[in-house]
Amino acid sequence: MSATPQRASPGLGPRVALVRGRYDPSGGAERFVQNAIRALHSAGASLTIVTRRWPDHDGTAIVLDPFYVGSLWRDRGFARAVCRELAQRRFDLVQSHERIACCDVYRAGDGVHAQWLAERSRTQGPLARLATAASPHHRYLLAAERELFTGERLRAVICNSEMVRSEIASRFGTPPEKLVLIRNAVDSAAFHPGLRDELRSAVRQQLSLPPDAHVALHVGSGFERKGVRCLLRAVARSPGTTWAIVVGKDKRSARYVEEARRLGIGARVRFVGSVSDVRPYYAAADSFVLATLYDPLPNAALEAMACGLPIVTTPRCGAAELLEEGESGFVRDALDVEGIAEAIARLDPPTARRMGAAARQAVAALAPAAMAGEYLALYERLLHR
Repeated sequence: MSATPQRASPGLGPRVALVRGRYDPSGGAERFVQNAIRALHSAGASLTIVTRRWPDHDGTAIVLDPFYVGSLWRDRGFARAVCRELAQRRFDLVQSHERIACCDVYRAGDGVHAQWLAERSRTQGPLARLATAASPHHRYLLAAERELFTGERLRAVICNSEMVRSEIASRFGTPPEKLVLIRNAVDSAAFHPGLRDELRSAVRQQLSLPPDAHVALHVGSGFERKGVRCLLRAVARSPGTTWAIVVGKDKRSARYVEEARRLGIGARVRFVGSVSDVRPYYAAADSFVLATLYDPLPNAALEAMACGLPIVTTPRCGAAELLEEGESGFVRDALDVEGIAEAIARLDPPTARRMGAAARQAVAALAPAAMAGEYLALYERLLHR
């Protein structure tokens, strides 16, 4: 375990410790954290990251990496190390993105683990459900989640969707006044429809995509949760002009490549893996399809909407709250392959352009500066109670 000295950045705002265990440069949660840091710094807050691993940080992070073997030991060991370390330091507020009890503010970016397991069980057989129920890691996460949401120290939960807010309230009885809705932000200057003019032709040529193909884009790692299998099956039931790009990583990605081949669409699907810049793929696409089993509010969906792509997603995705059915996107059940295929088929070029424009308008207010203002307003309210 090692800790670098805390060095508060300049500013008169609150001193906030922000806990995030894992760092993945291409991860949506990490992109959110980095955007939040920039926005909050510009608004005067002083933030210190507390993490197990944060490459290339500028010396302001507290790095805690106790030895572990396996995911259970990893998560439990990190939580204990964080609580010990924070007990020796002075912060106005501790905001955690991990399920730890020693925080004042918890950002429920991963939603409710109990709800995810319930959704996952829909795709599992009896033995798999039994294995999940008996898993020590899942049992630890469920216990940590309950301790967090029912603990006396917790002063606020930042929920990025109404879906998550209602799940926490109903499952744990957390007082409504503690459940604060602050949606993720999207930089509409970086993600915009003009990317199509700049990048579309080159990317399609690079990926050997026909100029007249309707390209359905998936962005997200963890293919089981994100519904890649359902996307592949929907593409297989769509006309031959429907192609797909899958951006993201999964330790079993070879299975999904084989699934596409078995369905007879191997030639129409491009698995590009994890990428540091997703914008070229938004530019190459005609729609964004996320058949997710459970997703509180994926940044990729917001970015796709800002790029002017119509969205096809599911009721257990927080982005569905931002859509108007048939106007900016379609909402279908995560296991409704026929329904998702039908939604994709309705997105002919004029319809896709019209709905994509409405999708961009739906996220226009979710600017980083606005999100920073909501965070600071929450901090000020908590500090001056």
